[in-house]
Parts: sequence; structure tokens; C-alpha cells
Amino acid sequence: MISYFELTKPKIGLLLMISTAAGMLAASGEIRALPPLSVSLALLIGGYLCSGGAGAFNCYLDRELDTVMKRTRNRPLPSGKLTPTRVLIFSLVISVISIPMLWYVNPLVAYLSVVAWVYYVVLYSIYLKRRSDQNIVIGGAAGAFPPLIGWVAITGNIDAMAIILFLIVFFWTPPHAYALMLIVKEDYEKVNIPMLPVVRGEQVTIRHSLIYSLILIGVTFIPLTMQLASNIYAAFSIPLGIVFVYIAVKLYMTAENVWALRLFKYSTYYLGILFLGLVIDKALIV
Repeated sequence: MISYFELTKPKIGLLLMISTAAGMLAASGEIRALPPLSVSLALLIGGYLCSGGAGAFNCYLDRELDTVMKRTRNRPLPSGKLTPTRVLIFSLVISVISIPMLWYVNPLVAYLSVVAWVYYVVLYSIYLKRRSDQNIVIGGAAGAFPPLIGWVAITGNIDAMAIILFLIVFFWTPPHAYALMLIVKEDYEKVNIPMLPVVRGEQVTIRHSLIYSLILIGVTFIPLTMQLASNIYAAFSIPLGIVFVYIAVKLYMTAENVWALRLFKYSTYYLGILFLGLVIDKALIV
């Protein structure tokens, strides 16, 4: 059972659940009403099964690459704990199970989740990952769906705040992922995957990381300029953004992996704390 659980990429799944919960709770604060427990559970469990199914399908597709890469060779498929057929069946089963659960929340949530699944599996895993050095940027949109879906679960529609939540994660993904790519660059060279550091070099990757970091911080200020959030959110977003840009600038100036690692670690906590600030803001503003 542990091997099947590992297929769902639990660390990524947890981050996606946090993003979904943040969108849901922020929207709940907006309308001054918490959703029924059954809806919350259906959203989070269904969302995890959907993302886990996509992650497992990715493991199935990347099974030969994972055997070569040091970072992934201990996954259930390359280590021989599970067979490809079992992994494929498991992926499809939990993905299908997620649909009625998400439909129970509301149909738009189910539709968006299916779009995110197809986007990640087909556009990113099958096509972009092996063909474009922009795979992380374009494919990263799949990971930007959860907070949008969490918001839609409560409001029932895609409004300005839902789009902003999507954009925050979309522009957060490149600096977060590029930091990791710089650290494990050799792994991707071994399997000829055209990640940006492999194709265009570390300096270009670091420069892109800084550019996307600056865009991200600009996007996080949009709720303030549109008066969709108050000073409570500003008290979180501004200092968090300053530290983010500081680390990205240090990486740009030094090109040292120690700063890439710091950016990767910080960006992981950054997103959760930023969303926490938004949830508190929405809960307290009258």
C-alpha cells in the first residue's frame, strides 16, 4: 500500500491540497459562510485523488527515465515494487473515482479538475516535457488550478479573485521549479530531457528565475490595487515578496547552488504563508 501511496506524489499532493483549501477558505471568508463538511471533504479528497491519479500516470510514462535519474530511481516502478500495468490501472481508477466526488461539490469544479488532469498528463507529461525547454512554464499551469478550484467550490463561478489565485501559482512555479532544476541538472542531462538549464544553460535559467520572481511579486500586489484585499494581506505579501526577490537576486549575482536551494526551500513555504495571509484577510475584513 505504501508503494501505491508514493505513486500519488504525496508531497506535491499536500501542497496542492493546501492551495485548494486556501482558495476555499478565502472564498468562504468572502461570502461569510463556511461550506458543509461533506463538501469540504469531497473537494479535498477528490482533489487529492485527481492529482494523485495524474501523478501516478506521470510515473507510468516516466518509468524508463526514472530508472536512470538518481533522484527518482527509488520510486515504485524503477525499483521493481510495482509493475507498469498495476500503476496504470491504479492511476485510472483513482482518477475516475475523483470525478463524482468533485461533481458533488459542483459541476464546474469537476470540469476544471478534468481539464487540469488532461493538461498535466497529456500536454505536459506526454508532449511538452520531452520537446520544449518551456515545459515547466507552460505545463506548470496544471498546478495553478487548485486554488482556483477551491474558490470556485464556494462561489460557483470564475471571477477576478479566482484568476488572480491561478496567476499567483502560475508565476510562482518557474522560480520554484528552476531552483530545483539547477540543483539536479545532471539528472536531466542523463535522460536528455530539455529542461531550461540543460538546453540554455544555468545563467539563462537564473535570469528567467529572477524575471518570474519579479512578475510573481507584481501579481501578488494585484488584490491590493483592485481593493480585493486589505492591509492584513499586505502585511503578509509585502515582506514575503521582499525576501523572495532578495534570494532570487542573490542567486542571480552569485550563481551558486546554495542560493538555488534556499530559493527552492523558501518558495515552498512562501506560497502557503501567502495564502494563509489571504485567508486571514478575507476572514477578518467586514
